[in-house]
Amino acid sequence: MIPKQWTPPCNNECTHKYAALVQIPWRVFCKKGCDSDGDTWEDCLGECDEICYKDPVLKDRQWSAYIDRSPGAVSYSEECFRACVAGCGYKFDLPSEKVNQVHSKRPSNPHTVEKPSAPPAVESSPPRESTSADDIPSSSA
Repeated sequence: MIPKQWTPPCNNECTHKYAALVQIPWRVFCKKGCDSDGDTWEDCLGECDEICYKDPVLKDRQWSAYIDRSPGAVSYSEECFRACVAGCGYKFDLPSEKVNQVHSKRPSNPHTVEKPSAPPAVESSPPRESTSADDIPSSSA
């Protein structure tokens, strides 16, 4: 095990809070909050929002949100956000009461991604004449 003095205190807090094996993904998102590039609490929260909720990857292409690597299900995104915010709280040494009051700016209803519109209709070519068995060369294997 890595000695405590070698690990950042924020990451240590995340490891302690999400110690159970089934909580590994949330521990990772908590540590992302600890390691965020934001210099302020608000910046850190903004990064959590970007990390945890799907957004279109390609500008003006709503369907491209499926490419985004953030958690897919709404409950996973919410749990990811809570874990990331906990990391931000540890990073900025904020009391847990303040951290627990934070909610995502995303709507509480399921974050749905519009399905891509149907591709444009392709002009069909005129029907070809059907071929009979006599027209197909036979070969034996």
